Formats: sequence, C-alpha cells, structure tokens
Amino acid sequence: MYNLFKSVIETDRSAVVICDVNHKIVYMNKMAVTRYHKDLTGSSLLDCHNEKSNEIIVKVVDWFRQSPKNNMIYTYHNTKENKDVYMVALRDDEENLIGYYEKHEYRNPETAELYDFSKSLI
Repeated sequence: MYNLFKSVIETDRSAVVICDVNHKIVYMNKMAVTRYHKDLTGSSLLDCHNEKSNEIIVKVVDWFRQSPKNNMIYTYHNTKENKDVYMVALRDDEENLIGYYEKHEYRNPETAELYDFSKSLI
C-alpha cells in the first residue's frame, strides 16, 4: 500500500515537500528535488526560509495543533506561476498532528488534448 501512496506523490507535477512537526524535511518528491536543485531531506525547513517566513510557518503549525479541524490554510498566490499555495496538516488515525506539507494548486487551464496517448504530461 505504501508504494501506491508514494507513487501518487512522485507523479504529481507540483513540488511536494513533507515535514514532521519539528520542521524536519522527511520527504521530497522528484519535482521538489528538481525545483530546489537538491535533495534537502533531513534538513530543517526553517533553514530554507527567512525569519518572517519562519515565524509564519511556526504560527501555522501551532494553529494545526490547536484543533484536528485546523487542517489547511491559504498562504499566498504566486502570480508568476498562477497558482494558489496552501499549508496542509498531516494527521494519524487518532487525528494527532504528525507533519505538514505545502500544496500547490495551479490555475492555468490544461493545454493537452483529451486522452492524447502520444505523449505523457509528466
């Protein structure tokens, strides 16, 4: 089952960086490694951001901890890439916070033809 879930993340066209509750990067998909030009697994996410961003990240994770209903928050719109960005809580079966990740939702319409079997999109 793990391989199925990992495959979903690996085939996402967005960068996916998953952190534990201590901000340690525990997983980066292939697109994230490409986007950030190296594998940062094992590093602190806080080492990759400025002080103001770190304050916001810590506040969001504290908000996630306050309630199992606090699971996703809008963080910004990237006009250059026309996408909305969210932070998303990751919880175990008992709804305990176990980590978080950043979710990118692109707003550009798809340019591929429907069911075009001549090429892959990833």
